[in-house]
Amino acid sequence: MSLNQSGLRAAFARILTLACISISALLTGCASFYVDGNTKVVAASEFKKPNAPRPVQLVFEFQTRGAPNTRATDLVKPEVVQQVTSSGLFSTMVDRPASDSGLLSITINNVPLTDDAFTKGFVTGLTFGLAGSKVSDGYVCTVKYLPPGASEPIVKTARHAIHATIGAAAAPGNATPAPDGKSAVMTMVDGVVSTALNDLSKDPQFQ
Repeated sequence: MSLNQSGLRAAFARILTLACISISALLTGCASFYVDGNTKVVAASEFKKPNAPRPVQLVFEFQTRGAPNTRATDLVKPEVVQQVTSSGLFSTMVDRPASDSGLLSITINNVPLTDDAFTKGFVTGLTFGLAGSKVSDGYVCTVKYLPPGASEPIVKTARHAIHATIGAAAAPGNATPAPDGKSAVMTMVDGVVSTALNDLSKDPQFQ
């Protein structure tokens, strides 16, 4: 299946900015999405639970190249809230600071990994899909937890990636196919956030 030049420009721009959460609508089935296999979802049952969980206030932001991405934040935040709520690491979630609550800040920063993505896509268009293109997006999740009364946060980071192919490009190795772009993003979020929360749970300062 081929894409015209304007379609390619829009498609690859969406991948690179993660307004790509709805990219499948632009690509109309022409792209295949894969979630990188190096970062796995960690079940909450594997977290090291504190003896006396405390309330927590959650602040979440999705970023694109370090800049706030409000649209992506609004779409991804419910998934992050659900992960924190079901983690068992905190007694409850509060919407404002309290004397007995900690502060949990989670950011996911989307950083393109593939150089010259538009040029590769343009070549695919010229050859009517016979030449394949692959674009990879990287994601860095930073979790900062400030316990009640503490002055320095506990900081944990985790990394993930999503790959997208167009045309005859081979499927990336060590990656799991996703039905569409949004599913790929949500699977990535589950993996990268759960990995960072698991690391947080095992930090002696958190316990």
